[in-house]
Amino acid sequence: MSSASSELPSVELPRDELIAKLARRLSQPLPGRKAQALLEPDAAYGRHFGPPSFDVRPAAVLVLLYQRAGAWHVALTVRHADLATHAGQISLPGGLIEPGETVQTAAERELWEEVGVAGDQLTGLGPLSPVNLFSTHFFVQPWVACAAAAPRFRLNESEVAELLEVPVAALLDARNIGRHQRAVRGLVNEVPHYTIGPRQLWGATAMILSEFLVVYREALCD
Repeated sequence: MSSASSELPSVELPRDELIAKLARRLSQPLPGRKAQALLEPDAAYGRHFGPPSFDVRPAAVLVLLYQRAGAWHVALTVRHADLATHAGQISLPGGLIEPGETVQTAAERELWEEVGVAGDQLTGLGPLSPVNLFSTHFFVQPWVACAAAAPRFRLNESEVAELLEVPVAALLDARNIGRHQRAVRGLVNEVPHYTIGPRQLWGATAMILSEFLVVYREALCD
């Protein structure tokens, strides 16, 4: 596969058309494990899809879609190296779900707290499949939303070291999918990733985006 554009009718639909197609697709049964497993690290052995532990902490993340210079993008954050969990990793904006919150309201609140984009600027489209982070006891539930216009980001510097604005077309391009080796508890394992400039995006965020991209492709072909 050489590139996404050779397989899809267009990756840059007008906003209203993309919103309608994605919302319709997200309301239907999701690909779930089949899509997520494409980017699951080998050493996980499918545990991201197992039942959560008794002490699991529910969390929400937001897949933020927006247009910049006519191209659809998603917003990713680079977490500060001194954070308690997932330090230095590329992540979707998100965090713990507080009592009384839905997945959508928690994801929108975290988006505002981390990168300064308010929920009233968004159109909610629907959920993706959850991911069980068995090693850190988070049960992550993704929400997809579309911004009315290209956001003016304001980073929370205590949590976010850098913002990455990634074109959807780049994530859809198979040339940007690779594998690398990582040492986990003294063992070297193969880990699939998306290449984003000089960085490698892997783990739960890559798994979530893998399902999102399958949904995106199917929505465009609808």
